[in-house]
Amino acid sequence: MYRFRLYVADDTQNSVRAVANLAAFCREFLPDRHEIEVVDVFRHPTRALSDGILMTPTLFKLAPLPAQRIVGTLSETQAVLDILGLDSRDLAA
Repeated sequence: MYRFRLYVADDTQNSVRAVANLAAFCREFLPDRHEIEVVDVFRHPTRALSDGILMTPTLFKLAPLPAQRIVGTLSETQAVLDILGLDSRDLAA
């Protein structure tokens, strides 16, 4: 099971894009094998600070280990796959 936490800033354009891109990514490559938690830094600033969030959107891959962090809208699928250490040929079949 893949667990993600996506930090966003309310409904800004980049945050909305990141949520949509992550959802599409998971539907395509990790169907029924993912959990997504979205945290709004304006509603939960202390949590964001304790996790070291300096920019939004920021994605944490919490599981499986190792943990990974990506900053941005997640619009470049191959880059996301590479950073997360995933191979599209071995996923969603």
